[in-house]
Amino acid sequence: MAIFKGDGFVADDWRTLAATDELPPGDKAILSLPQWQAIRAQGIWNVPLGLLIEPGLDLQTIAPDLSRLALIAVAFPKFTDGRGYSLARQLRGTYGFAGELRATGEVLFDQLQFLARCGFDSFDIKDEATIRLLEAGRRPRFNIFYQPGLGPEIQDLTRPWARRAAS
Repeated sequence: MAIFKGDGFVADDWRTLAATDELPPGDKAILSLPQWQAIRAQGIWNVPLGLLIEPGLDLQTIAPDLSRLALIAVAFPKFTDGRGYSLARQLRGTYGFAGELRATGEVLFDQLQFLARCGFDSFDIKDEATIRLLEAGRRPRFNIFYQPGLGPEIQDLTRPWARRAAS
């Protein structure tokens, strides 16, 4: 499946491991938390590793190893579950995670810009309507925000509550 990144779809060079899969030599692998804990205990760091985290995870659990992770995929089991936004904001802001941050699961077109404002930079989209809109060149665009986001912004002098993305 292709991943939406930047301004288009790109090939996904990461492989999400099933619970019974072995760590592939040399391949980029996304692990579940139990798989990650087993790999960490073995001290295996010779392949690029990613971690799939579920809503509700206490980030202190993985904080010491964030610099070793190339990718963190945050699961959105339902589009109404907003805990992934908070996880992304904490990963980028509080913990300084600089790797790829991917939203996966029930990710819908209307959420994309807000997800990006929280720090996500890639999206594993399964919703067919969202895929069709993006393939047709549609992009979610809002010009004014109430909350500050990650990245450079310009404050609207006529409306001090309003912010605009600088780019």
